[in-house]
Amino acid sequence: MSDAEKLGQPLNTLAFCWRIERRDGVTIGLTSHDRDLVIGGLTHRAAPGMTPSAVRAGIGLDGEDSDVAGALSSDAIREADLMAGRWDGAALELRLTQWEEPGALWLLLARGEIGAVARKGGAFTAELLGAAAVLSGPVAPSTSPDCRARLGDGACRVDMAGRRKIVTVSGVEDGEVAMVDESGGG
Repeated sequence: MSDAEKLGQPLNTLAFCWRIERRDGVTIGLTSHDRDLVIGGLTHRAAPGMTPSAVRAGIGLDGEDSDVAGALSSDAIREADLMAGRWDGAALELRLTQWEEPGALWLLLARGEIGAVARKGGAFTAELLGAAAVLSGPVAPSTSPDCRARLGDGACRVDMAGRRKIVTVSGVEDGEVAMVDESGGG
């Protein structure tokens, strides 16, 4: 049965599921259902604060961006982690499923990454940046009178291979340092 046919049934038992993966690999699942749901090996924890009405999508070119709001009710999302930015840039998927058959219907509603997180009282709002957010980013790095790279790093165009010499300090006498070249010279 197709997703459209499943949604066309006279009675549906729908639940929203969020899959959030931080940049450090920590992944959590949350659901609007009142019980945990296991889908694809990931347990989506019941998070009553994450309600369907808490998702607001825009219209127009910015329509790919959304706001996701909810109470800080999940043990997996601690306020300290949110404020420290550990969830900034995390990949987020919002899907719809039937809680009687978790995963049988697995409809993708939104995908993006978490942008700015704001807190008010015991609740938070997370900006969901969609594909359109890439268009608002810079095409090239900003210019400045100073070099933005560190000498020899990936952004630096100076090849350090011929500019390094590895030596061994063989001793210090009267403020003079004696060195031995790694190739055997002195």
